[in-house]
Amino acid sequence: MRAIIPVAGIGKRLRPHTYTLPKVLLNVGGKPIIGHIFDKIIADGFTEATLVVGHLGDMIRDYIKANYKIKVDFVHQPEQRGLAHAVHIAQDTCKSGPVLIILGDTIFDVDLKPVIRGGFSSLGVKSVDDPRRFGVVEMQNGFVTSLIEKPEKPQSNLAIVGLYWIENPSLLFECITELIQMDRKTKGEYQLTDALQLMVKHGEKIKTFPVEGWYDCGKPETVLATNRHLLGQKSHYREQKGVSIQSPVFIADNATVTNSIIGPYTTIADSAKIHDSIIRNSIVGEGAVVENIVLEDSLIGNRAVIRGSAKKINIGDSSEYQS
Repeated sequence: MRAIIPVAGIGKRLRPHTYTLPKVLLNVGGKPIIGHIFDKIIADGFTEATLVVGHLGDMIRDYIKANYKIKVDFVHQPEQRGLAHAVHIAQDTCKSGPVLIILGDTIFDVDLKPVIRGGFSSLGVKSVDDPRRFGVVEMQNGFVTSLIEKPEKPQSNLAIVGLYWIENPSLLFECITELIQMDRKTKGEYQLTDALQLMVKHGEKIKTFPVEGWYDCGKPETVLATNRHLLGQKSHYREQKGVSIQSPVFIADNATVTNSIIGPYTTIADSAKIHDSIIRNSIVGEGAVVENIVLEDSLIGNRAVIRGSAKKINIGDSSEYQS
């Protein structure tokens, strides 16, 4: 089985971090976002993946090749033209069989095996308070009747959450080609929701499945919320003299922490150095240095240096802050 994972986005809402690091390589709960996704699909039996890369794509390629052994094809998307376009350019890697499409900034916790065995295309959905920000589905007799991208007046609160099991990918690719030939865009892009609507129009039976464990990583506050959830499932740290740990936390084995209080809900990545500090509900990137400071609700980039008295800070890679 193959998964298609579009990861070409530039991550505007996560700047400054995404100026120097692809969004999917941000460390959440002890590993990059894309690492959580790969661990999940491999556990569910997927043996092949297509990554649609763009911004800083070589860094994503290097991480995947260094950490995973399954067959992975990399396809470059030079221009951001929408999710449907990203899936369209991956079609040459999908020679046969159904595919799973996963948004690259979504960590999910759902049993996919019943979906895979179900015999129908199926979309992961979740009831949300404000569906206007999402693709929305309407249902009748257990099947999708309508899909609308970011409707102004939604008739349903079932939001598509970034998991698409496609039993008939050849029809999907035909529908995306139809969209592109008609130059039919929504919000200025070729939307996968519109292509799925064309599939329904052409007779494809599409069902839905509930996804309660859906964790967005699209902006700083949701990254921290996802970090809290992942750490709540499992802590990882080693005891260090002079360090008080308030679980749950993740502290990399080669991180150095002295005379500090860490946690709860804090990730300290590889080779970070923490001294004389209190850090809560935060993520500290690889090789960062944090000294003499109280940090809360903060994202600290790789190799950043933070010293002083700030309590909340969002700072990118290789930056320095002192107060």
